[in-house]
Amino acid sequence: MSIIKKPRGTQDFLPEDCDKRLHIENKLREVASLFNYREIRTPTFEKTELFKRGIGEETDVVSKEMYSLNKDEYTLKPEMTAPVIRAYLENHLYNKSPLQKLFYIANMYRHERPQAGRFREFSQFGAEAIGSDSFSVDVELISLSHKILSTFGVKDIVIKINTIGDFEERKEYLKHLTRYLKEYESELSLDSQRRLQRNPLRILDSKDEKDITILKDAPTLFEFLSSKTRSHFEKVLDGLRTIGINFEIDYRLVRGFDYYTSTTFEVISPLLGSQNAIFGGGRYNRLVEQLGGPPTPAIGFACGLERLTYVIEKSNYNFPSEKGVDLFIAYLGESAFKFALKISSELRDKGLKIEIDHLCRSLKAQLKEANRLGVRFCLIIGENEIRESSAILKDMTNATEKRLNLKNITKELYSIILNK
Repeated sequence: MSIIKKPRGTQDFLPEDCDKRLHIENKLREVASLFNYREIRTPTFEKTELFKRGIGEETDVVSKEMYSLNKDEYTLKPEMTAPVIRAYLENHLYNKSPLQKLFYIANMYRHERPQAGRFREFSQFGAEAIGSDSFSVDVELISLSHKILSTFGVKDIVIKINTIGDFEERKEYLKHLTRYLKEYESELSLDSQRRLQRNPLRILDSKDEKDITILKDAPTLFEFLSSKTRSHFEKVLDGLRTIGINFEIDYRLVRGFDYYTSTTFEVISPLLGSQNAIFGGGRYNRLVEQLGGPPTPAIGFACGLERLTYVIEKSNYNFPSEKGVDLFIAYLGESAFKFALKISSELRDKGLKIEIDHLCRSLKAQLKEANRLGVRFCLIIGENEIRESSAILKDMTNATEKRLNLKNITKELYSIILNK
């Protein structure tokens, strides 16, 4: 009978993978806390309408990639910004503070073609600042992403930044962009031909070489922005210069969701190849209103943990070693086994990592297992030791042995291990 394999586009995290992921997540929490961002969690699935109204029905995510359930009433979340805003509104977080600074670590689900760095179930870290239209929040969010990467020793990153204005400014620009692209419609990639009818702005994000060549002479959105939008953007750039963060202005940088306005940015790494974005985000000053709330400015970003982990590993980050087993208890006989259980329980209560044999192996095999685990101390208990009220503590590094009295053995073992 053949084994059942994991679904396509998913992955298993083995113990060593989990150790790395847990370390990364804890570090992310530490850095977010430095900026006074607090964690939020939302359900795995939400009302489908939330994503249709928030992300936009014409986006690839909503039109092609969502996993919907119960006759499409609910959807496994493909992104977290809309759920965070839903939670912000439903739980009246705006009454607790005029500025909510939140972060999340969560799994997402998208039915897309699996490829390098892309999965159908994937994890994201993200941050959202809701309630301020100040350029300083834009600077802080970008600074947070920069701080995360520097914490893990990731270098040679490029921060690309742009401003895409508000909906009204884009509406006028899209008329000119569409008119220009119509002249080259037959030469565009199939994806861009489809987007030309439904979401022309997304063509600016095309990675197709022909599309890139055509776009070189296309009008830029920046030409159609108001002085207010340009002023906000200049203040963001000046703020980044003030704190020493380098960036590149990329007037063709757009985001994939309809809710984005004004500042947009990506942090990219050459270690990732063509799919090189680690962080991506921007302002979404109309999303709260789109989801039924009052006009509320906001900005956020998301980071794929799979890509972040890959970049961290390629940057030769020194992950901490797993805490080794403090003591292996080898035993022979029924009475010795019961005593081993008792000692192991008492030492675990004191915070020590204890292993005992569960496979009824010979003493030789148990000692071999202790060696495999790299344990320094091994306690050996047999029926003779029980009768003599003693046990043998073996130092596996130099093969020396010491006989301990069973009467105060837990206290003595704790002292020896703690002072090793």
